[in-house]
Amino acid sequence: MADSPEQLVHGHSGVPSPPQIYMSLTKELDNPRASTAQIANIISRDSGLSARLLRLVNSAFYCFPSKVESISQAVLLVGTEQIRDLVLATSVLRIFKGIPTDLIDMDSFWLHSVATGVTARLLAAHRRETNGERFFVAGVLHDIGRLLMCMKLPDQARAALSRTQEDSSRLLVDIEREVFGFDHATAGGVLLHVWGLPPSLTETVRCHHTPGDAQQYALEAVVVHLADIIVTALGLGSSGNEAVPSLSPTAWDRLGLPSSILGAVAEQAERQVDDVRRSILAEA
Repeated sequence: MADSPEQLVHGHSGVPSPPQIYMSLTKELDNPRASTAQIANIISRDSGLSARLLRLVNSAFYCFPSKVESISQAVLLVGTEQIRDLVLATSVLRIFKGIPTDLIDMDSFWLHSVATGVTARLLAAHRRETNGERFFVAGVLHDIGRLLMCMKLPDQARAALSRTQEDSSRLLVDIEREVFGFDHATAGGVLLHVWGLPPSLTETVRCHHTPGDAQQYALEAVVVHLADIIVTALGLGSSGNEAVPSLSPTAWDRLGLPSSILGAVAEQAERQVDDVRRSILAEA
Protein backbone atom coordinates (compact mmCIF):
# COMPACT_ATOMS: atom_id res chain seq x y z
CA MET A 1 0.00 0.00 0.00
CA ALA A 2 0.98 3.63 -0.49
CA ASP A 3 -0.97 6.45 1.07
CA SER A 4 0.51 9.08 -1.21
CA PRO A 5 2.48 9.33 -4.46
CA GLU A 6 5.50 10.42 -2.41
CA GLN A 7 5.29 7.20 -0.41
CA LEU A 8 4.91 5.25 -3.64
CA VAL A 9 8.16 6.69 -4.95
CA HIS A 10 10.17 6.83 -1.72
CA GLY A 11 8.71 3.88 0.14
CA HIS A 12 9.19 1.11 -2.41
CA SER A 13 12.43 -0.58 -3.38
CA GLY A 14 13.34 -0.93 -7.00
CA VAL A 15 11.87 2.37 -8.20
CA PRO A 16 13.62 3.02 -11.53
CA SER A 17 16.40 5.59 -11.68
CA PRO A 18 16.57 8.25 -14.39
CA PRO A 19 18.53 7.37 -17.53
CA GLN A 20 22.22 7.84 -16.67
CA ILE A 21 23.13 9.20 -20.08
CA TYR A 22 20.51 11.95 -19.72
CA MET A 23 21.99 12.94 -16.35
CA SER A 24 25.49 12.98 -17.90
CA LEU A 25 24.29 15.26 -20.69
CA THR A 26 22.59 17.58 -18.21
CA LYS A 27 25.78 17.83 -16.17
CA GLU A 28 27.77 18.57 -19.32
CA LEU A 29 25.31 21.24 -20.47
CA ASP A 30 25.65 22.97 -17.10
CA ASN A 31 29.29 23.55 -18.03
CA PRO A 32 29.60 26.88 -19.89
CA ARG A 33 32.45 25.35 -21.90
CA ALA A 34 30.38 22.42 -23.13
CA SER A 35 30.87 21.80 -26.83
CA THR A 36 28.90 20.02 -29.52
CA ALA A 37 31.73 17.51 -29.81
CA GLN A 38 31.57 16.68 -26.09
CA ILE A 39 27.79 16.22 -26.21
CA ALA A 40 28.10 13.99 -29.27
CA ASN A 41 30.86 11.99 -27.58
CA ILE A 42 28.67 11.24 -24.54
CA ILE A 43 25.83 10.04 -26.75
CA SER A 44 28.11 8.02 -29.00
CA ARG A 45 29.22 5.86 -26.06
CA ASP A 46 25.83 4.14 -26.31
CA SER A 47 25.60 2.56 -29.73
CA GLY A 48 21.92 1.62 -29.35
CA LEU A 49 20.93 5.15 -28.35
CA SER A 50 23.01 6.62 -31.16
CA ALA A 51 21.26 4.41 -33.69
CA ARG A 52 17.82 5.37 -32.36
CA LEU A 53 18.61 9.09 -32.47
CA LEU A 54 19.93 8.88 -36.02
CA ARG A 55 16.80 7.02 -37.12
CA LEU A 56 14.67 9.67 -35.45
CA VAL A 57 16.41 12.70 -36.97
CA ASN A 58 16.17 11.01 -40.38
CA SER A 59 12.47 10.26 -39.96
CA ALA A 60 9.31 12.21 -40.79
CA PHE A 61 9.71 13.84 -37.39
CA TYR A 62 12.20 16.30 -38.92
CA CYS A 63 12.17 15.85 -42.70
CA PHE A 64 15.69 17.20 -43.12
CA PRO A 65 16.51 17.65 -46.83
CA SER A 66 19.54 15.34 -46.69
CA LYS A 67 20.49 12.34 -44.60
CA VAL A 68 22.06 13.02 -41.20
CA GLU A 69 25.09 10.74 -41.03
CA SER A 70 26.55 11.31 -37.56
CA ILE A 71 25.60 12.19 -33.99
CA SER A 72 27.74 15.34 -34.23
CA GLN A 73 25.74 16.46 -37.23
CA ALA A 74 22.48 15.63 -35.42
CA VAL A 75 23.51 17.73 -32.42
CA LEU A 76 24.39 20.66 -34.69
CA LEU A 77 21.11 20.47 -36.60
CA VAL A 78 18.75 19.78 -33.70
CA GLY A 79 20.50 21.69 -30.88
CA THR A 80 22.17 20.56 -27.67
CA GLU A 81 19.25 21.00 -25.27
CA GLN A 82 16.83 19.58 -27.82
CA ILE A 83 18.98 16.48 -28.39
CA ARG A 84 19.12 16.00 -24.62
CA ASP A 85 15.30 16.01 -24.52
CA LEU A 86 15.24 13.39 -27.29
CA VAL A 87 17.73 11.28 -25.32
CA LEU A 88 15.40 11.36 -22.33
CA ALA A 89 12.36 10.42 -24.41
CA THR A 90 14.09 7.54 -26.17
CA SER A 91 15.84 6.22 -23.03
CA VAL A 92 12.92 6.14 -20.58
CA LEU A 93 11.10 3.69 -22.81
CA ARG A 94 13.63 1.03 -21.80
CA ILE A 95 13.55 1.51 -18.03
CA PHE A 96 10.28 -0.14 -17.05
CA LYS A 97 10.48 -3.90 -17.26
CA GLY A 98 8.52 -6.81 -15.88
CA ILE A 99 5.09 -5.19 -15.62
CA PRO A 100 2.38 -7.91 -15.85
CA THR A 101 0.86 -8.01 -19.30
CA ASP A 102 -2.67 -8.12 -17.89
CA LEU A 103 -2.05 -4.63 -16.47
CA ILE A 104 -0.32 -2.95 -19.39
CA ASP A 105 0.09 -3.81 -23.05
CA MET A 106 3.48 -2.13 -23.37
CA ASP A 107 3.38 -1.88 -27.17
CA SER A 108 0.02 -0.12 -27.01
CA PHE A 109 1.17 2.03 -24.08
CA TRP A 110 4.26 3.31 -25.86
CA LEU A 111 2.33 3.86 -29.09
CA HIS A 112 -0.06 6.09 -27.13
CA SER A 113 2.84 7.86 -25.41
CA VAL A 114 4.84 8.47 -28.58
CA ALA A 115 1.71 9.61 -30.44
CA THR A 116 0.94 12.07 -27.64
CA GLY A 117 4.48 13.41 -27.87
CA VAL A 118 4.27 13.79 -31.65
CA THR A 119 0.88 15.50 -31.43
CA ALA A 120 2.03 17.84 -28.65
CA ARG A 121 4.99 18.88 -30.80
CA LEU A 122 2.68 19.53 -33.77
CA LEU A 123 0.33 21.67 -31.67
CA ALA A 124 3.33 23.64 -30.40
CA ALA A 125 4.55 24.10 -33.98
CA HIS A 126 1.20 25.60 -34.97
CA ARG A 127 1.75 28.11 -32.15
CA ARG A 128 5.27 28.73 -33.48
CA GLU A 129 6.75 27.71 -30.13
CA THR A 130 10.51 27.25 -29.96
CA ASN A 131 12.08 23.96 -28.85
CA GLY A 132 9.24 21.67 -29.84
CA GLU A 133 11.23 18.79 -28.38
CA ARG A 134 10.25 19.86 -24.86
CA PHE A 135 6.60 19.29 -25.79
CA PHE A 136 7.49 15.95 -27.36
CA VAL A 137 9.28 14.62 -24.29
CA ALA A 138 6.46 15.81 -21.99
CA GLY A 139 3.97 13.98 -24.19
CA VAL A 140 6.04 10.80 -24.18
CA LEU A 141 6.34 10.89 -20.38
CA HIS A 142 2.81 12.04 -19.52
CA ASP A 143 1.57 8.62 -18.37
CA ILE A 144 4.79 7.38 -16.76
CA GLY A 145 3.09 7.37 -13.37
CA ARG A 146 0.79 4.61 -14.57
CA LEU A 147 3.78 2.36 -15.20
CA LEU A 148 5.09 3.06 -11.71
CA MET A 149 1.72 2.25 -10.14
CA CYS A 150 1.43 -1.00 -12.08
CA MET A 151 5.00 -1.96 -11.19
CA LYS A 152 4.82 -1.21 -7.45
CA LEU A 153 1.13 -1.72 -6.62
CA PRO A 154 -0.11 -4.31 -9.13
CA ASP A 155 -3.07 -5.51 -7.04
CA GLN A 156 -4.51 -2.01 -6.72
CA ALA A 157 -3.79 -1.32 -10.39
CA ARG A 158 -5.64 -4.52 -11.28
CA ALA A 159 -8.62 -3.45 -9.15
CA ALA A 160 -8.74 -0.08 -10.90
CA LEU A 161 -8.64 -1.71 -14.34
CA SER A 162 -11.39 -4.11 -13.32
CA ARG A 163 -13.66 -1.18 -12.49
CA THR A 164 -13.03 0.40 -15.91
CA GLN A 165 -13.95 -2.88 -17.57
CA GLU A 166 -17.19 -2.94 -15.62
CA ASP A 167 -17.97 0.62 -16.77
CA SER A 168 -15.93 1.62 -19.83
CA SER A 169 -17.45 5.11 -19.84
CA ARG A 170 -15.50 6.02 -16.70
CA LEU A 171 -11.99 7.41 -16.93
CA LEU A 172 -9.25 5.35 -15.36
CA VAL A 173 -7.75 8.51 -13.86
CA ASP A 174 -10.93 9.04 -11.82
CA ILE A 175 -11.01 5.43 -10.66
CA GLU A 176 -7.35 5.64 -9.65
CA ARG A 177 -8.21 8.42 -7.22
CA GLU A 178 -10.80 6.14 -5.62
CA VAL A 179 -8.54 3.08 -5.44
CA PHE A 180 -5.14 4.63 -4.70
CA GLY A 181 -6.11 8.00 -3.24
CA PHE A 182 -4.11 9.69 -6.02
CA ASP A 183 -3.77 9.34 -9.79
CA HIS A 184 -1.05 8.48 -12.28
CA ALA A 185 -0.51 12.12 -13.24
CA THR A 186 0.42 13.06 -9.67
CA ALA A 187 2.56 9.94 -9.27
CA GLY A 188 4.39 10.71 -12.51
CA GLY A 189 5.04 14.28 -11.44
CA VAL A 190 6.52 13.11 -8.14
CA LEU A 191 8.73 10.53 -9.86
CA LEU A 192 10.13 13.08 -12.32
CA HIS A 193 10.73 15.54 -9.46
CA VAL A 194 12.65 12.87 -7.51
CA TRP A 195 14.66 12.20 -10.66
CA GLY A 196 15.63 15.86 -10.68
CA LEU A 197 14.03 16.64 -14.03
CA PRO A 198 13.11 20.24 -14.91
CA PRO A 199 9.98 21.79 -13.34
CA SER A 200 8.58 22.31 -16.85
CA LEU A 201 8.38 18.53 -17.21
CA THR A 202 7.25 17.67 -13.69
CA GLU A 203 4.42 20.22 -13.67
CA THR A 204 3.27 19.34 -17.20
CA VAL A 205 3.07 15.64 -16.37
CA ARG A 206 1.38 16.31 -13.02
CA CYS A 207 -1.23 18.60 -14.59
CA HIS A 208 -1.91 16.95 -17.96
CA HIS A 209 -5.43 15.99 -16.85
CA THR A 210 -5.94 19.23 -14.89
CA PRO A 211 -4.10 21.93 -16.85
CA GLY A 212 -5.90 24.64 -14.90
CA ASP A 213 -3.80 23.63 -11.89
CA ALA A 214 -0.51 24.45 -13.63
CA GLN A 215 1.16 27.53 -12.22
CA GLN A 216 4.35 28.12 -14.21
CA TYR A 217 3.91 25.93 -17.27
CA ALA A 218 0.26 26.25 -18.13
CA LEU A 219 0.84 26.25 -21.88
CA GLU A 220 2.84 23.02 -21.78
CA ALA A 221 0.17 21.36 -19.63
CA VAL A 222 -2.60 22.50 -22.01
CA VAL A 223 -0.73 21.27 -25.08
CA VAL A 224 -0.14 17.78 -23.61
CA HIS A 225 -3.71 17.71 -22.27
CA LEU A 226 -5.11 18.34 -25.75
CA ALA A 227 -2.62 16.01 -27.42
CA ASP A 228 -3.69 13.19 -25.08
CA ILE A 229 -7.34 13.78 -25.98
CA ILE A 230 -6.64 13.86 -29.73
CA VAL A 231 -4.54 10.69 -29.64
CA THR A 232 -7.11 8.80 -27.56
CA ALA A 233 -9.87 9.88 -29.94
CA LEU A 234 -7.78 8.67 -32.90
CA GLY A 235 -7.28 5.29 -31.22
CA LEU A 236 -3.49 5.47 -31.40
CA GLY A 237 -2.58 2.99 -28.68
CA SER A 238 -3.87 3.02 -25.14
CA SER A 239 -2.49 3.60 -21.66
CA GLY A 240 -5.40 2.09 -19.78
CA ASN A 241 -8.93 2.38 -21.08
CA GLU A 242 -10.56 3.67 -24.20
CA ALA A 243 -12.66 6.50 -22.76
CA VAL A 244 -11.58 9.88 -24.15
CA PRO A 245 -10.37 12.23 -21.37
CA SER A 246 -12.57 15.21 -20.58
CA LEU A 247 -11.54 18.52 -22.15
CA SER A 248 -10.62 21.15 -19.58
CA PRO A 249 -13.08 24.07 -20.00
CA THR A 250 -10.32 26.66 -20.44
CA ALA A 251 -7.80 24.55 -22.35
CA TRP A 252 -8.74 25.48 -25.91
CA ASP A 253 -8.90 29.19 -25.14
CA ARG A 254 -5.48 28.99 -23.48
CA LEU A 255 -4.02 27.28 -26.55
CA GLY A 256 -5.07 30.20 -28.72
CA LEU A 257 -5.44 28.31 -31.99
CA PRO A 258 -8.43 28.04 -34.36
CA SER A 259 -10.30 24.73 -34.26
CA SER A 260 -9.71 24.43 -38.01
CA ILE A 261 -6.15 23.21 -37.33
CA LEU A 262 -7.35 20.01 -35.66
CA GLY A 263 -7.81 18.10 -38.90
CA ALA A 264 -4.32 19.01 -40.09
CA VAL A 265 -2.77 18.10 -36.73
CA ALA A 266 -4.54 14.73 -36.67
CA GLU A 267 -3.47 13.98 -40.25
CA GLN A 268 0.14 14.98 -39.59
CA ALA A 269 0.23 12.96 -36.38
CA GLU A 270 -1.06 9.80 -38.04
CA ARG A 271 1.52 10.25 -40.80
CA GLN A 272 4.46 10.68 -38.41
CA VAL A 273 3.67 8.36 -35.51
CA ASP A 274 4.59 5.00 -37.03
CA ASP A 275 7.87 6.35 -38.37
CA VAL A 276 8.79 7.92 -35.04
CA ARG A 277 7.71 4.88 -33.04
CA ARG A 278 9.81 2.56 -35.19
CA SER A 279 12.74 4.93 -34.91
CA ILE A 280 12.89 4.99 -31.12
CA LEU A 281 11.48 1.59 -30.18
CA ALA A 282 13.44 -0.58 -32.58
CA GLU A 283 16.60 -2.23 -31.35
CA ALA A 284 19.90 -0.96 -32.69
